[in-house]
Amino acid sequence: MAPKFREGDAVVAFSGKWVSWAHTMVAYSAFIGALVVGLSLHYHKIVQNEYYGYPQEWFPSVSSTIGDRYPERAVFQFFIAMTSGPRFVLVFLWYVLTARPNTTLPKVVAGVGLFRTLSCGGWTYVTSTDDHGWHDIFMISYLVATLPWTLGCLALSPNNPRAVKYRKILAGSFFGTLVPLIYYFIQHKVHKVPGAYTTYAFYEWALILFDVGFDAVTALDFDGFELIIRDVKDSSRGKSQQFADVVLQKEKNKPIRTVLGSEIIWAEALDAAADVYNGYVFWTMLTSLGLTVWYFPLWHMGISGYEVMVMCTVSPFLLVNASIRSFVIKNVRIVHLLSLGGLLAYLVKTPELRLFSVGFGVSMSCLAWSATWYAERSQQHRLESRVLAWSIGLIVSSVAKFAFWTNNPIWPIMHAENGGWNKSGLLLAVVAILRSTRTVTDNRGGVDLANRPKTSPFPASLGLAGLFFGMHSLLSDSSTMILWVWEGFPVRGPIAANGVLTIAAMGAGVLIGIFFQGGVSSWAYLFLSGVGAFILTTYYNWFGYMGALLLATSLMSIATPLVTSAVRHGPVTFGLGFLMYNIMVLAHVWVVAYAFVPGGPLMREHTDWVMMATVIFLAAGIYALPGAENINKRRPRSLKITSSRYSTYYTYVLVFVELIALAISYLRFPTNDYIPYHRDDKIITAGIWTIHFSLDNDMWSSERRMRDLIKELEIDVIGLLESDLQRIIMGNRDTTQYLAEDLGMYVDYGPGPNKHTWGSALLSKFPIVNSTHHLLPSPVGELAPAIHATLDAYGELIDVIVFHSGQEEDPEDRRLQSEYLAKLMRDSPRPLILLSYLVIKPNEGNYQTYVGDKSGMKDIDPSDWDRWCEYILYKGIRRSGYARVSRSTITDTELQVGKFVVGQPESSNEQMDEDQVPEGLRFPSMFRAAAALAEKEEETALPQKTRLSSQEMTYIGDSVLYSRAKFSKFIRDHEDHLNAAAERSRSDMVVFSAYAYRAEKRSRDLIQLKVAADLKLCYDIVLYGNRFIVATPAIPTNLPSPLRVAKASRANALPDIISMRREESEAPVTTAANDPGAAGSSKDNVVMVEAQGVQMELDG
Repeated sequence: MAPKFREGDAVVAFSGKWVSWAHTMVAYSAFIGALVVGLSLHYHKIVQNEYYGYPQEWFPSVSSTIGDRYPERAVFQFFIAMTSGPRFVLVFLWYVLTARPNTTLPKVVAGVGLFRTLSCGGWTYVTSTDDHGWHDIFMISYLVATLPWTLGCLALSPNNPRAVKYRKILAGSFFGTLVPLIYYFIQHKVHKVPGAYTTYAFYEWALILFDVGFDAVTALDFDGFELIIRDVKDSSRGKSQQFADVVLQKEKNKPIRTVLGSEIIWAEALDAAADVYNGYVFWTMLTSLGLTVWYFPLWHMGISGYEVMVMCTVSPFLLVNASIRSFVIKNVRIVHLLSLGGLLAYLVKTPELRLFSVGFGVSMSCLAWSATWYAERSQQHRLESRVLAWSIGLIVSSVAKFAFWTNNPIWPIMHAENGGWNKSGLLLAVVAILRSTRTVTDNRGGVDLANRPKTSPFPASLGLAGLFFGMHSLLSDSSTMILWVWEGFPVRGPIAANGVLTIAAMGAGVLIGIFFQGGVSSWAYLFLSGVGAFILTTYYNWFGYMGALLLATSLMSIATPLVTSAVRHGPVTFGLGFLMYNIMVLAHVWVVAYAFVPGGPLMREHTDWVMMATVIFLAAGIYALPGAENINKRRPRSLKITSSRYSTYYTYVLVFVELIALAISYLRFPTNDYIPYHRDDKIITAGIWTIHFSLDNDMWSSERRMRDLIKELEIDVIGLLESDLQRIIMGNRDTTQYLAEDLGMYVDYGPGPNKHTWGSALLSKFPIVNSTHHLLPSPVGELAPAIHATLDAYGELIDVIVFHSGQEEDPEDRRLQSEYLAKLMRDSPRPLILLSYLVIKPNEGNYQTYVGDKSGMKDIDPSDWDRWCEYILYKGIRRSGYARVSRSTITDTELQVGKFVVGQPESSNEQMDEDQVPEGLRFPSMFRAAAALAEKEEETALPQKTRLSSQEMTYIGDSVLYSRAKFSKFIRDHEDHLNAAAERSRSDMVVFSAYAYRAEKRSRDLIQLKVAADLKLCYDIVLYGNRFIVATPAIPTNLPSPLRVAKASRANALPDIISMRREESEAPVTTAANDPGAAGSSKDNVVMVEAQGVQMELDG
């Protein structure tokens, strides 16, 4: 219909193309004008960056050109302000050009264009100097909005071949430029390559040219528009003018692609979002199961019995029974709601009960999803939609972990204090279940009954197992495969922030599965999966990561055909699939835990076998598929259209999730501008800590508590042991990412999960110039990892080695490892610090190899006779301080810290009072006993049951030491005596539950240590390092003879600083040695009993 106009004269009429040209010319003028002015007035300043200046860098980046310098900034902002008018009109005209009845995409694209324009104004007029946070928010918003704007314009392009051609060229050039842009940015920021920033700058300017040029193409489309201003009141003759309607008329014949242009039915869109969130909840609970199971063998140092909970995933076997199957399908909403017990588990404090709650939730979730898939078997489009939601749910889970530094915020090991979003996640889960389970169809004839395969369901179940295991072990965290190919510094491959590429590959796989379902079901496509697995397993750095991306894409794309095939073979397929998946999970554990499990040596270090089995299982699933020509042959055209419409919603959700991942990657990219704590004094504060796989003693994620202690101790360099968490049983996590980014440190993650160690990692405030990973000789026991790194500390090169030796039970392994490491340390020409876990007693056995002429190393404190695991050694650098810090309930091992002065030679072992030490060389004052205790008393009132009396000892003097075996024997031999004492003093009892290590059995036995607390026997028992400390008014005479004690000969053998951290009901206690002025000090009132690796919790 022709447009209607009011009567009146046309005052102004011009072609719509001039809007595009005006926008293009003014926008280019803003950038080019600022560049010309900057080069003319401030050339050397704008080419300077944080590392290099002219002549290494000779061309400025966009950000430095349009930054804070006058007049460049004024020129840029002036022209950008002029650009805003044509820009708003351009977005409006594009909407008018592309709008169609009953279509929503033009409105969405117009909204994105408007948002993009406003965000451009945000980062233009709010500079990083004005407000860095808001500047980044606007910039990220603009970059994120560019993708849907570009894709939307391509999808809605009119039938103008020339315009479409230019759009494709410019869009392809824009996105293609991102790859070298990121590469050279990494070369500059991470590798500090001279001249890399100049090359990066050229690609950055190219992005500007392509971005503005893409919108300039609209001039070809708007050429058919005429904009007319009519004077309907004759006001143009000497009076105010008024704009009338904009006249526009243009015909478009080319249809928009159904998948992007169909009308959005918001009810269906909400259903899709709810389904995806349900998929996210499923993956959240499944990934938390192994993590909560792992806690128990970790403390038992072997099989605990709780491992049987991994079998809770086989609940779909219940669907084999027709009555149960019918009941579950009819009440699938209830089953889904019951599965939320896995999310509610965070409310359960007792680890055992929390595990049972998670196990119940996982069993219900596996049952509910299997029943849902089976029930939808007669509605092919609904079945495929459910599988899509489940697959995208995994991507959402991976993005959530990407945002929360590899922790899922609604895991049962999370709570509000350590960064959990449990309440919000649970509320959304309830809403999503109520929404997505409104309708679940049961089969009434159809696909399943008409074409039920006559073959065994076993091949199809193997396909499911391979799919479940591959997705869980490799794709549940975006950084897992990145760490597979990590080889240390200098960086030659992806880093954690590049996890967005893994997520993008997963998303690409989902889209391939939507549009090319027949192709992904072929043997040729499976071959690509095998190639990806081979490259990932065999190669490292970027080439190895290319295999990872290929594998990620192929795994996600074959999910729909494999699950659909399983449905056709009946419900038993899901039970068998999860059973075989569990076997794969155990094999995945056996390759590294071979020293602690039955039959372990058979699977030792055979990740390659596990990868081969995964591909073979997938091949079995492909074998069980119906022929590609039969996949859609019975589907009516109406169902294909419906399926396409449902796919549209999941595509939108997927694109939204991918954009979030892109923004997270931008925010998480390392700044590499870290500053040590005491640079004026040229101090290196170095520590070694065994972090117990980042699970504290109560089964909570411990990263934030670790962060706090490291920050409070002002540690510049720290080695972390037991740090490799990138396995199913550990939740596919990586603690170092959070610590490095929050504390501002460079990080070497150490040998990857495919190197079959328990992990060693290095974090440093100083740039890591080079690092090499070593696997030391271990012919019998577990592998011993080491990192040999060279740091640039205050302009001097300092070597640091982080090392975890083998087990006590393998003396030959430890001897070979000591000789290997001694040679490595002796051959280093630079000052060196060893941060290690050695499993030796001072001055005995392999200690002489690590310390002395063979290695050239010195012990940080030769007088500290009370060590077994952790040691700090050094050479060629001055040692100025040493401390042992209690781990409280954070881990099972203390934190040892040493201070070193760079540029000064080694010193003697003479000790001095703290007031004789310069302020910068001291440990933080908060760790002094009297001050810390006073602060705690002022901040909070301690619980009565754990408040210590005024006679509580802060000075550790006399002690009795028992070996681990003797401690266990003492408890057994005197249990009756202790029980009798407890009976006599029941009203004043304090009961402690302790895990005491029994060396001869290599396991931990639960014992009850009962001690009378009537002020005749003791005031309290606390845990210091690896010992029980019994504080008493005097050495009691009525204790059993093994506890009657001769005074220790060396009061100064204990550390200068001890921090006793307690949580909640436990009392905050700080204890310092060598402090005669500490309140209540006495040399006659402490009994110490050694118990290596003890966990103790107050019970009463």
